[in-house]
Amino acid sequence: MRGDFFWSDEAACAAMAGQWAGTLKPVLQQGGSAIIELRGTLGAGKTTFTRHLLRALGVEGRIKSPSYAVVEPHEAEGGLPIWHFDFYRFNDPQEWEDAGFRDLFGSAGLKLVEWPDKAAGLLPPPDLRLNLSSVDETQRQVQVEAGTDQGQAWLSRLIQEGTPHG
Repeated sequence: MRGDFFWSDEAACAAMAGQWAGTLKPVLQQGGSAIIELRGTLGAGKTTFTRHLLRALGVEGRIKSPSYAVVEPHEAEGGLPIWHFDFYRFNDPQEWEDAGFRDLFGSAGLKLVEWPDKAAGLLPPPDLRLNLSSVDETQRQVQVEAGTDQGQAWLSRLIQEGTPHG
């Protein structure tokens, strides 16, 4: 299943992130897990979307890109665990295994993954995959694909609700 969305500006990105937070929160609050891959070129909006999603889930404090640290842990409202990964600097997919990320991906909570292709073949299937492409400085085309049954249910709901802005 696939859904196509459009962000006319950052406010549209934030609105969609808020909508997604409402969809994901009940599953995470019940101890569930979710994996979301974010794909796109540098500057496409992967980290921007992640920041808005984390804020919508109740994460407070500074939210920085994990480009150098590879992973940034967060805790959302109610103690929900979230990990934001950025594998851009990986030279070999085996680095994912060597870093011990298999355990994190097998645990409850939300995993947001930028540059998942750098850990090709080792990551579990994502529930949702966002493919972001820049139309111009502020506008983005967003193609969302479901990779699991859970992801299909979420994407169906998001498509039915429509985009809240943009």
